[in-house]
Amino acid sequence: MDEGLVIVYTGKGKGKTTAALGMALRAIGHDYTICMIQFIKGSWHYGEMSSSKRLEPEFELTAVGKGFVGILDDKTPKEIHQKIAKEALEIAKQKILSEKYNIIILDEINYAVNLGLADVGDVLDLIKIKPQKVTLVLTGNHVKQQIIDAADLVTEMREIKHPFQKGIRAKKGIDF
Repeated sequence: MDEGLVIVYTGKGKGKTTAALGMALRAIGHDYTICMIQFIKGSWHYGEMSSSKRLEPEFELTAVGKGFVGILDDKTPKEIHQKIAKEALEIAKQKILSEKYNIIILDEINYAVNLGLADVGDVLDLIKIKPQKVTLVLTGNHVKQQIIDAADLVTEMREIKHPFQKGIRAKKGIDF
């Protein structure tokens, strides 16, 4: 990879993290190294926590969050979520500057910014310090315009139809 990109997967439709994971799978096929830092999903068990271990050492998953914020069974104070997001930003900075990885995925970082857990300026700083050869992937709904402006590629997932509308709950292996 001669020149890395800044890629954003956003939108209300499903598939943002899945798109980033698909890119990671493709990149591993070219002997690239990938680090994924998850800003929100950390306390729940979902498929990529187990499957990512099969892709080691080329793929490293660091789950930092305390679970989805403000929904379902979240009883964690917002201040704790903010502290953890700051820790995740520092981990991201270290991983980016290490030059050990070809691709770094900051999963749900846009959502963390939207929820006030992380500052858009901190995300823009990560984009600015990114070495030229590193591709930085930012996922999550509600991406800020400043991040769109700084990105090379922005893809919006748009929901057209969702099984939840028929009362079908999230499916293991499909949704988590």
